[in-house]
Amino acid sequence: MATIHPSAIVDAKAELAATVQVGPFCHIGPDVVLDDGVTLHSHAVVAGRTRIGRETVIFPFASIGHRPQDLKYNGEPSTLEIGARNTIREYVTMNPGTTGGGMVTRIGDGNLFMCSAHIGHDCQIGDGCILVNNATLGGHVIVSDFAIIGGNSAVHQFVRIGRHAMVGGMTGVGYDVIPYGSVIGDRGILKGLNVVGLKRRGFSHDEIHAAHAAFKAIFKSGEGTLAERVAMVAETYADKETVQEIVRFLSEKSHRGITTRLSDDDED
Repeated sequence: MATIHPSAIVDAKAELAATVQVGPFCHIGPDVVLDDGVTLHSHAVVAGRTRIGRETVIFPFASIGHRPQDLKYNGEPSTLEIGARNTIREYVTMNPGTTGGGMVTRIGDGNLFMCSAHIGHDCQIGDGCILVNNATLGGHVIVSDFAIIGGNSAVHQFVRIGRHAMVGGMTGVGYDVIPYGSVIGDRGILKGLNVVGLKRRGFSHDEIHAAHAAFKAIFKSGEGTLAERVAMVAETYADKETVQEIVRFLSEKSHRGITTRLSDDDED
């Protein structure tokens, strides 16, 4: 049997694995499923059609699975799916999906959501991501594996954040961020690559050098159109997966467009 504090309110229809721990004054709704090893500290609330993967830990006053902040939402049976080994800190909010976004908000494995981070409806979060304090995602945002969203930053609806990208603190992100990109500023601009992050993740010098050269060719060359520069880079670095990932990202459909550099004075 799950370990449930006497002050917690757990609906009889909720499904809790035997090793779940529910702290004081928590509230768990009827359509919630908690897998093995999930821990809810005091005052955490899990509602809606929400499934939480094994060994995920939720801290006090987090609000998980309540109805989306979308005026078009009309009670549809949308869901929130949270993977394994996530850490969800105090006051984090996560909303389920809507009919306009596939009916599901999905969180991968091993992510860290720091205090007061917000995951809007229909967002898709990969694995190993970090959302720092007060980072907010509008609806339909895609955040790929190992991306970091800095504190007090805000990401516009339908924006894509590529793998291993870094968004600086207090940054407004209105356009897609390429894989490995580093974006900062009150209205985010592409300053270069997240080189520190790539080194920490074990990327080789050769891979980083190729990505940096591709970045300069695409965003600093000024020759031809963006599509022509991307095609040239794709051919030149056909054997470099870091470069090909950037190429694929730039070739995919974008609702918002791509975050670019502001001027030739930007740092690499």
